[in-house]
Amino acid sequence: MTISIAHLGPPGTYAEQATVFYANWLHKSTGNQAMLCPYSSIAQSLQAVAKGQTRLAVVPVENSIEGSVTMTMDTLWQLDSLKIQLALVLPIAHALISRTASLHGIQTVYSHPQALAQCQGWLGRFLPNVQLIQSNSTTEALQGLDQELTAAAIASSRAAQLYNLPILARNINDYPDNCTRFWVVSQSEEDLINSSASSSHTSLAFSVPANLPGALLKPLQVFAHMGINLSRIESRPTKRSLGEYLFFIDLEADVKQAKMQSALGKLTQHIEVLKIFGSYNILPITMEQ
Repeated sequence: MTISIAHLGPPGTYAEQATVFYANWLHKSTGNQAMLCPYSSIAQSLQAVAKGQTRLAVVPVENSIEGSVTMTMDTLWQLDSLKIQLALVLPIAHALISRTASLHGIQTVYSHPQALAQCQGWLGRFLPNVQLIQSNSTTEALQGLDQELTAAAIASSRAAQLYNLPILARNINDYPDNCTRFWVVSQSEEDLINSSASSSHTSLAFSVPANLPGALLKPLQVFAHMGINLSRIESRPTKRSLGEYLFFIDLEADVKQAKMQSALGKLTQHIEVLKIFGSYNILPITMEQ
């Protein structure tokens, strides 16, 4: 069977790198082949799964330097049908790529907003006067570097190899242990995954009825009283009114566990809308893989 997988393109992005790893892992685990399908935005990647255009999507959700990827979170809340299959953790090592002979000749640097932010300290030291231009992905601008000889792009060393472009500087991210967590999502919670296996994490989001004292405390106390640890909590605006928020939470428990079922039952007494994105395990990616 061939499994179609959406990801942020064009080829050479970190999302594609994570997708390639997942495709290889999937083939070894199930024998299924994968067909990679690049899209021009994270939202389009997720919408492709919701519309049935692809079976899966691999999307970034959190970076160790810059935090959550808000487009992923907002789109998951909007699309009710998607479930998380697996989490992948990819080490991120940015490179400065350009046809320019030296740093002194660079006037413009292109990249995804997350990559620019992850390298802002390095850029401030070595390229303080260049113009920074945001792009839809780390590789979007690479195809134009042959014509724009005073420009550079921040992307991976793998991307430089794919586009046959020289690297001026390696490992330019401000923190060496930079990594990004990706989610593999589908329309079915049990798709391609052994449903009897225990999962280490559950992700969900909820809104509260009103911005009142204790509105967030009461839902969080439910998990505290049940001994369920939160590994991440993030707020996002509801987009209905200023000061109204959604809360995204990662829990270190399987939704099928009795204590999680009990906690979710109590949680509904204190919230407005609850969306459970699924339970899953985390698979680390090494650079050798």
